[in-house]
Amino acid sequence: MKKTILSLLLVVVSAFGFAQTKENDHNFEVAKQLDIFNAIYKQLDMMYVDTLDAEETIGYAIHAMLGSLDPYTEYYPEDKQSDLKMMISGKYAGIGALIRYHMGLKRVVIDEPYANMPAAEAGLKKGDIILSIDDSLMNDKTVSYVSEHLRGDAGTTFLLKVKRPSTGKTMKFKITRRAIQMPAVTYYGLQEKGVGYLSLSQFTEGCSKDVRRAFLEMKKQGMTSFVLDLRNNGGGSLQEAITILNMFVPKDLTLVKTVGKMSRVNREYKTTVEPIDTLMPIAVLVNENSASASEITSGSLQDLDRAVVVGTRTYGKGLVQLPNLPLPYNGNLKVTTSKYYIPSGRCIQAINYKHNKEGQGGSKYGERTPDSLANVFHTVGGREVRDGGGITPDVEIKADTIPNIAYYLASSGRDSTEVMFDWELDYIRRHPTIAPAKDFVISDAEFEDFKNKVVTSGFTYDRESGKYLESLEKLIKFEGYYDDAKAELESLKSKLSHNLARDLDYNKEVIKDLLANDIVSAYYYQAGAVENSLRHDKQWREAVRLLENFEEYTSLLRPKTQQ
Repeated sequence: MKKTILSLLLVVVSAFGFAQTKENDHNFEVAKQLDIFNAIYKQLDMMYVDTLDAEETIGYAIHAMLGSLDPYTEYYPEDKQSDLKMMISGKYAGIGALIRYHMGLKRVVIDEPYANMPAAEAGLKKGDIILSIDDSLMNDKTVSYVSEHLRGDAGTTFLLKVKRPSTGKTMKFKITRRAIQMPAVTYYGLQEKGVGYLSLSQFTEGCSKDVRRAFLEMKKQGMTSFVLDLRNNGGGSLQEAITILNMFVPKDLTLVKTVGKMSRVNREYKTTVEPIDTLMPIAVLVNENSASASEITSGSLQDLDRAVVVGTRTYGKGLVQLPNLPLPYNGNLKVTTSKYYIPSGRCIQAINYKHNKEGQGGSKYGERTPDSLANVFHTVGGREVRDGGGITPDVEIKADTIPNIAYYLASSGRDSTEVMFDWELDYIRRHPTIAPAKDFVISDAEFEDFKNKVVTSGFTYDRESGKYLESLEKLIKFEGYYDDAKAELESLKSKLSHNLARDLDYNKEVIKDLLANDIVSAYYYQAGAVENSLRHDKQWREAVRLLENFEEYTSLLRPKTQQ
């Protein structure tokens, strides 16, 4: 017995000694590398041919160091604290409007004022050309430059001079900046057949209260099923996600565990109050831009068999950040401290940032975990779910892709004619009012007018088919098959000849929807644009179809052997 105890003590002491040696080696290596860095900079500062800018040179070294870790660990110096605050809270002080650069005018213009914000309240309209802000002229200025001048401290007042294209008049507006919080709930409303819809754009502070209020309002109106749209929601507050989940699942459930190196970041997040509805059928819409808190929400509802997830696989961000670690000289560090695990026990992180060096098994941004290495977990009802690559929807429905010509027409700054934007402004000028957002469409006659404007404007765009054909021809010549394939290539070229009017007609319905959505936002703001977009949203239609078919809906929440 004494020998056994002695042996065990020796093992414990050896293990402790090994760990201590390892920690000492690490500490020595840290001190060594910092000493080397300090010595190099001192020599450069003293001997380099040009005078070094310490902020620029060392700042570059800091960003390079953080860049070797993951994309979410970032340094915010004193002059970037406003960016950090906006990221955390979703708030900034300004006028509450989107602006864009108009290539034809070479000016920054108002693109979309937000509802109930200073810009809209002052009377600014889509297309207003920004001439000056106080005494500063805004001609030949970039969007970022104009944006910086529009923002400022809440409560400060400035004079904005604009030119309104519809009237040709120069107008002055006295506007008081205020704290602007982008609406987290961009639109909600009870749709046909008792299906409630809510679009949540981000998980900012307090958004759970808005979701709760909207849900209860729709339920009072007769809602029998609910669609939560988390598409393009990049995440935000973990606590807000937990609070929203608590609306639909019982009290005292552990939803998320965070696990990191330091014990103080290891936490369990539980539901703390009684839910408001645990029975109503729910569908959650997700896509490849649904990340972080969106994945916690959709993944937890999936793990608990509480909702059917519809759309495409989510981004795959299973990392948690401490957003504001104080640094000297009023700086802050946003640092990744842990991974999170949802109810089934899985972590859905898709990228392995340990392999983030080019030429060492991964791209510059890391190596995606292959599906073959994903581990199987189970929902509370026994359904198989997997880790390692985002949330895989229960029903995969890919969204319609935007054709090439529509992308070029809609993209700001892609063409000097700005033909789509200008046509929309002309339409708005000629129509003081339009149909309700959910009903508004562009007629065939209006599309013909738009098509004629595009054809006569000199608008051009890159046709992908032409690019691929050109590359194929070069490859065929390189490999020596050109003479044999020349006739077929010429025939194909003639069939793919550029015909702008034909391309517009072929993509007519998509372009009509884009035009309608832009125009609706000028009358009914963001909420109207979201409501209008549901008319041609096939992922939304699939969610509604599932919720109307209760037997199919419940079948999806059972293991495959029971479906």
